[in-house]
Amino acid sequence: MLIDGFCTFPAVEKAKLFKRVIFNFLVGNEDMHLKNYSVITRNDIVELSPAYDLLNSSIVLTGDIKEIALPLKGKKSNLTPDILIGYFGRDRCSLTGKVIDRNLDEIRGSISRWLFLIDNSFLSPVMKEKYRLLLLDRIKVMGW
Repeated sequence: MLIDGFCTFPAVEKAKLFKRVIFNFLVGNEDMHLKNYSVITRNDIVELSPAYDLLNSSIVLTGDIKEIALPLKGKKSNLTPDILIGYFGRDRCSLTGKVIDRNLDEIRGSISRWLFLIDNSFLSPVMKEKYRLLLLDRIKVMGW
């Protein structure tokens, strides 16, 4: 993984990357391509750049909808917890169960707030419903 060769604290950065991938899957950001991931040097520390372009693109796209932009285990759709957590988190990012669980717990703990923010956003009622249904479907995929 490139993070191992470039980042000052690769384990920390791989945990951040894992969390971002799970987040983007859940919120329907199928446009999170390689140009949205980069590293930055600050105070002599090389780390992932701050996250940007974190949005739901699925609710406005038409045609062949994917779940993510970059394939995991050769797949961009029909992802499972085994692929997202087992393959990506454990195998590719080399994260421990404790780190994975901590990140997933933090995300799970935010879901009610996400739903509140969707309901109170400036999206149209139709888009709010599409967003809400997508999020709830992805939560179900994760087994939560």
